[in-house]
Formats: sequence, C-alpha cells, structure tokens
Amino acid sequence: MLEVQGLQAAYGDSQVLFGMRLAVGAGELVTLMGRNGMGKTTTVRAILGLTPPTAGSVRFRGREIAGQPPHRIARLGIGLVPEGRHVFPRLTVRENLVATARTGPEGRRSWNLGAVYDLFPRLAERSNAMGGQLSGGEQQMLAIGRALMTNPLLLLLDEATEGLAPLIRQEIWRSLARLKGEGLAILLIDKHVEPLLDLADRHFVVEKGRCVWQGTSADFRSEAGRIQQRWLGV
Repeated sequence: MLEVQGLQAAYGDSQVLFGMRLAVGAGELVTLMGRNGMGKTTTVRAILGLTPPTAGSVRFRGREIAGQPPHRIARLGIGLVPEGRHVFPRLTVRENLVATARTGPEGRRSWNLGAVYDLFPRLAERSNAMGGQLSGGEQQMLAIGRALMTNPLLLLLDEATEGLAPLIRQEIWRSLARLKGEGLAILLIDKHVEPLLDLADRHFVVEKGRCVWQGTSADFRSEAGRIQQRWLGV
C-alpha cells in the first residue's frame, strides 16, 4: 500500500529526515514510534507533500507520489488525522464532517454520516454542537470521522490519543481496531506503547530522522527493554 525509501526532508536549512524508510501493507496497522522531535510528524508531512521531500521515494499503491501537491496525494486515497485535530471551531459536527466529504478512489463510498455516527455515537449526539464546543476526545473522534469521510484507502494518524483521558483513549483504540478489522490500512503515531503492541502488525522506531528498528509486536516485546531505553525513554 505504502512504501517509503531513502526519504529526506528539511525545514529551510534544517534537515530533519535522513533516509527515512517504512512500509504499510494493505489492511495493516503500522506504528511509527520515537521520542519527540525525531521526525515522526515530518515523515507524515513528507508522505502527504505538506513538507516536500528533498530526496527519496514515496510509493502509494505502486505509484510514485513524492513531489506531487498535497491535494492530488489526498485524492489518491490517503486520509490524515493531524496532530492537534484542527477541527473547524465555528462549524457544527455535521458541517465538519460533510465539509471535506468525497468519494474515494474508484468511486468508493464506504463512509458517510451514518457510518461515522455508528463508529462514534457521541458525534451523533453532538451533531449540532460547534467544533469549538467539543471536548478533546470528541474533537479527536471528529478529526478521525472527517478523515474517514474522504473514503481513504490509507489513514495516517499523528498523535492519535495525545492528551486524552484513559477511557477516551480506549474508545479510540477500539475504533481503530474496528477500522483495521474492516480492512483499512493505518499508519499510527502515538506514545502509548502497550496498547500499540496489542493493536498493530508492525512497528518502526525513529531516531534523528532515521528508522533505527523495525519488527512485529512479538519482536518488540522480546526487545522491549533495549528499545525503550535506547530510543523511547525520556
């Protein structure tokens, strides 16, 4: 579904990615882990063309997309749930969802208002509330729902449960498990390692703009102490 090789990216004269690599297969949930400031968000931005890569390859469904504008990349079937949610505060929940709704590649229409409300019943209850009136957890549900309304083949989530209460985090995990079960490919950034090991197929660990470790959840558990100490611990 997605293959990244040798990806480099910079902000002005400050290079952030130094040959980043990762891959997400069809129907897989894959995580991108690492300390703050190591290049996880920049990797997502580079995949989507929001931070244009300076070198390397990004292939989506076998097609090279590096260097294309973000709107074209999105229309190929990649949805984004950005860090910080960025819901429209002066639009209602319903308006937030329909504002960017579209059919997916090849006319896919799996996600509509009813499907999103079924995944997140709380959004149905708050359908007429303004985005700015929602709690952090509700805003995250809305951001996920908004991305799903574009009917993506691949969903990118940056800091999926950042700052959320434990019960809300569990609800987000359940929704992602359901999406994975329905065959949606997912690339996920989050700091809560244990739930990720139960949820994900594979993991990539980032250090200073490079992938320094990759493996399955079983591989991670067998090396958890070393990985946590070297690359994830504060």
